[in-house]
Parts: sequence; C-alpha cells; structure tokens
Amino acid sequence: MTHPLDLEQQLCFALYTASRLTVRAYRPLLEELSITYPQYLVLLVLWQAHREGAPAPTVRGLGEKLYLDSGTLTPLLKRLEARGLVTRERSTADEREVHVVLTKEGRSLHRRAKKIPEALACAYDQPPRDLFALRDQLKSLIARLETP
Repeated sequence: MTHPLDLEQQLCFALYTASRLTVRAYRPLLEELSITYPQYLVLLVLWQAHREGAPAPTVRGLGEKLYLDSGTLTPLLKRLEARGLVTRERSTADEREVHVVLTKEGRSLHRRAKKIPEALACAYDQPPRDLFALRDQLKSLIARLETP
C-alpha cells in the first residue's frame, strides 16, 4: 500500500533524480570540452544570442534566464573568462550593466558541442516525440511555478 509521503510518490524526488542523472549523462561529453554542466548552460545562451545576432546578454539577463543568482553565476563566469571563452564588458550606456561576450575560442567551441544533443538523445533511449512532450510539460510546470 502506498502512502502520500512515500519517497516514490513524490514528484519532487522524480524531478530531482532525473535532473541528477541527466547531468551525469552529460558529464563525459562536457569533459571532452573541458566545461561543466552549468558552464554549458551559459554557453548555450551565449551561442543562441550570437547565432541570432542579438546583443550580448547581461550578467543579470543570464541569471534570470538560467535561474541562477549572482553568487552562483559570477564565479562561473570568472572560470569561463579564465578559460578564454568569454569576456565581461561593462556597458558604455549604463556602467551597472555587464555584458557577457563570447570570444573567438568560445564561438569555436560551439562546433565541437553540436554533437551533444544527439548523443544525449541516444542515452535517453526514448522516441523524440516523447522527449519533446516531456520537455513541453516541464516548461509548462516551470511557468506555473514561476507565477506567484
């Protein structure tokens, strides 16, 4: 008989476990690029902005998009900067704004990272339509949880 407080009944535990196992599946692929999963997420945002010809995102914008506070994001950006993948540039219009800009090396890493989504899709061993449906359900859940 199940009980509402059984671990296996908890949505939060299923999400937590799936998240941890997903990050673990990414690890060997990201090690080839010498980046961590959080660094990969930052680079995904920067690569998309660059590809779309959008302005370089601000540190604040990155934090909002990735749900990261500045205490987590700043050291992460410092490590990416030390690796030569990004630079942080203060806005000339508003010195409080700092933009995160891909370097040439950061842009070139994009080519090497292109294989990652396909490799992960194989690891999930699920039909793509099921994965897309799950992603969309999670996006919907996130949107509902964001709303106060």
